[in-house]
Amino acid sequence: MNAHDRLLAFEQSLSMLNRAHPWHGISPGAKAPTIVETYIEIVPTDVVKNEADKVSGYLRIDRPQRYSSKCPNPYGYIPQTYCGDKVAAYCQSKVSGRKKLKGDGDPLDICVLTECDIAHGDILMSVRPIGGLRMIDGGEVDDKIVAVLEGDAAFGHLRDIKDVPSGLIRRLKHYFLTYKLGPEQGCSNKVQIAAVYDRREAHQIIRLSMQDYVDKYGTPESRMIKLREMLAEGVIAELLKQGWLPPNGKKKPVKSRSKTTRTSKR
Repeated sequence: MNAHDRLLAFEQSLSMLNRAHPWHGISPGAKAPTIVETYIEIVPTDVVKNEADKVSGYLRIDRPQRYSSKCPNPYGYIPQTYCGDKVAAYCQSKVSGRKKLKGDGDPLDICVLTECDIAHGDILMSVRPIGGLRMIDGGEVDDKIVAVLEGDAAFGHLRDIKDVPSGLIRRLKHYFLTYKLGPEQGCSNKVQIAAVYDRREAHQIIRLSMQDYVDKYGTPESRMIKLREMLAEGVIAELLKQGWLPPNGKKKPVKSRSKTTRTSKR
């Protein structure tokens, strides 16, 4: 067994012990960016805003949906993506009159067009990106990829966002421009959708977000190598002796952690 196969076997063994983290432990897919795996956090019937906890990967209620605005489509993110410097630089090159932009520090968001009634989040889908919305939220780049559910009877044949009925795109734009606003706030210029872009550009942004992810967190192989080194050095065993457990455990960690939830920018 060569080194690569040993790393894969080690990773598979770990996945049998604990549930894979939906951001870090699941691949965006062998055919990305043409077809990507997507982790769904929110569906149109949700009355709360769910977001994935960055440490455990489990869904956490971020806030109640107090007003009438509901997400019109299943919504989540592409695993092993990150909106960082490369995504921000690309957006900066496409807009004018804006101060220096930065990525929002979250995985790349994605909305899925489907005729199916999806009952709940915390599921994976194979979807086909067809375009996206260039969204800027308070100086942070917060792109929304638009995709169709692979094999969907109503939308699965669509190959580009120009083929989507304009009313559905307007509905998406309206949701993202207004979903944080209360009735007393009126209109806000904090959130801007600078453009609607096509499939080719969506693929480019997905590629850049995958590169940003590697820059931030490394490749799965490099993380496995680091973990094996820590195991060999006895670091994990020493932490366990001190009462530390992985995020899914019940004991409190040795040191307090910083805030673990995703920020409510999406």
